[in-house]
Amino acid sequence: MKSSPPSTNVIVSVAVPSPLRRAFDYLVPQDINFVPVIGARVVVPFGRQTLIGIILDLKNSSTLAIEKLKPITQILDQQPLFSTSLLELLHWASNYYQYPIGMLFDAALPGWLRKQQSLEIPATTIPKTIITANSFELNNAQQTAIAAVQSSFGTFKTFLLDGVTGSGKTEVYMQLIAAALQQQKQVLMLIPEINLTPQTLQRFEERFKTPIAVLHSQISEKKRAMAWLQAKAGVAPIILGTRLAAFTPLLNPGLFIIDEEHDLSFKQQDHFRYSARDLLLKRAQLEHCPVVLGTATPSLETWQNVNAQKYQHLILPERAGKAVKPEIEIIDVRHKQLQAGISNNLLAQIKQHLDNKGQVLLFLNRRGYAPVLMCFNCGWHQSCKRCDSNMIFHYNSKILRCHHCEAKTYIPDVCPECKDPGLNTVGLGTQQIEASLKMHFPNANIARVDRDSINNKKQLQEMLDKVHDQTTNILIGTQMLAKGHHFPNLSLVAIVDIDSALFSADFRATERVGQLITQVAGRAGRGTKLGKVVLQTTHPDNPLLTTLIHKGYHEFLRLLLEERKFTNLPPFSYQVLFRAETKQPSKANQFLQFIKELLIQHQPKVSCLGPIAAPMEKRQGFYRAQLLLQAAQRKTLQELLAIITPKIEEQKVAKSVRWNIDVDPLDMY
Repeated sequence: MKSSPPSTNVIVSVAVPSPLRRAFDYLVPQDINFVPVIGARVVVPFGRQTLIGIILDLKNSSTLAIEKLKPITQILDQQPLFSTSLLELLHWASNYYQYPIGMLFDAALPGWLRKQQSLEIPATTIPKTIITANSFELNNAQQTAIAAVQSSFGTFKTFLLDGVTGSGKTEVYMQLIAAALQQQKQVLMLIPEINLTPQTLQRFEERFKTPIAVLHSQISEKKRAMAWLQAKAGVAPIILGTRLAAFTPLLNPGLFIIDEEHDLSFKQQDHFRYSARDLLLKRAQLEHCPVVLGTATPSLETWQNVNAQKYQHLILPERAGKAVKPEIEIIDVRHKQLQAGISNNLLAQIKQHLDNKGQVLLFLNRRGYAPVLMCFNCGWHQSCKRCDSNMIFHYNSKILRCHHCEAKTYIPDVCPECKDPGLNTVGLGTQQIEASLKMHFPNANIARVDRDSINNKKQLQEMLDKVHDQTTNILIGTQMLAKGHHFPNLSLVAIVDIDSALFSADFRATERVGQLITQVAGRAGRGTKLGKVVLQTTHPDNPLLTTLIHKGYHEFLRLLLEERKFTNLPPFSYQVLFRAETKQPSKANQFLQFIKELLIQHQPKVSCLGPIAAPMEKRQGFYRAQLLLQAAQRKTLQELLAIITPKIEEQKVAKSVRWNIDVDPLDMY
């Protein structure tokens, strides 16, 4: 039933996709015969444009005179697209991450609904869910974890499900999902990578005969909008997606799950720079739901919250079933002859595992053939003209490519400087390892898995199928293979070059190395075959590396926390990063210096580091600089940003510089 038409002027406050950090008042025309609702879409004139915005408030008055208010053009929804709690979450996110409210709502909507589009949802009632019987025998640790989370249904509580790789975390998730569905509740589960979606979806579809809404960036706008609306209507009891799924509206939220909570992909690195993990924790608080953070390698922030007893720690210490932890061996490659980065020792072990009908994974987080093409006669090397970076040599396509701006050029026949024909590659990439192994093992079926070889989910699924049916003997991969995948016949995993990750200007690098080693090692020995993990390094006595291998990830975390506490770095402090970039070399630095002076005037207790050039100063033709703020309290930074940001935007120079604010930055590059 439609509500009665308004008897007096009704003013709506609308968030429009604009960089201006406020909502705008519009008048509801008298010929609209129903009262609009908060959370609905409206079409409004905005300057010379016509935009779709979201109603944030209904008012009887405005700071502008009634005759100066423009009327809305159309109301697209008679029911709100966003619930009260989701509206509150988006307002919180706009304030916390310092992002314009209208642009944030625009980011939260599927692209189809940002246009003047509507969709009919086929079903209007929540379907009956059929849950396939569980064939797995749960161990005591799994049973304890399930009971703890289930007892918290209906309340906000955060759990760290800390399980070694292969310990059955996914089975715990599915048991908890089944319990939530039996209570007519919906479950939202975030996974870190799009390439993990097909296998996770397949397992869920085998277990739960019910609609599952899937949301990620590689599905069509219309499909994403349909999944979004099915979740909103309660038609889809299970919602599975990457970080963008954190905004999905739910009719009956009951449980939130974040798999691989430590993963960097949960933090968006452009435009709206939010952490989906942190945002979902806030949402769980608003929705009175428990949230489960699952991982074999907890982040330091999460681990510190466990130590502070803010999160309940649930441990799965052993691998599920008959699988056992793999043996780890360090190969010291100092003074050793390497063939495409591979030692003779490792080659012998690869042969041994292939002879025993096992599968082998070689990990190197560097695609292409080699990172440098160089003339040994004069020292010339091909660098990118738009970035402070070398052009990567790609053997298969016979080109040099920048992995930052995607610029391409052909490989020269002779050195452009001295005309010497003896050009050489320096360094190692996945293509080079592939070429070398094909010579050493000509009868093996070798698959390379990186962004150059896998372009879509069909190719990924075909590759996975060949691994599972054992058509593929040797896998060579980047981070795409580091987590989440279950290969029962994989018996040997080798990290070809761990040294490049051990040394970095980023203080978080050591934490990420520990996570990487643990996650990659976790691919070995997940079935009945015994697993072996090999690490090649020129620093076999690195204390953190030896601690990780001999004493485990928890002891590794303890040492890292001591180090962070001593240096007063997160999680013992809080950070905000101002970035600026311009076509002129010095202008970004000058702009950030102005911000620094403004910050010191208002809050001298906040530490301001910089401005300095970004680690990669020139990227895609822009010169980049950054200014880091650090404080002991999160509240101090938030209060300061609320005062400073509007003052910065008032400055004329702010309109001539591309700049952004990154709250809780994870990537300093």
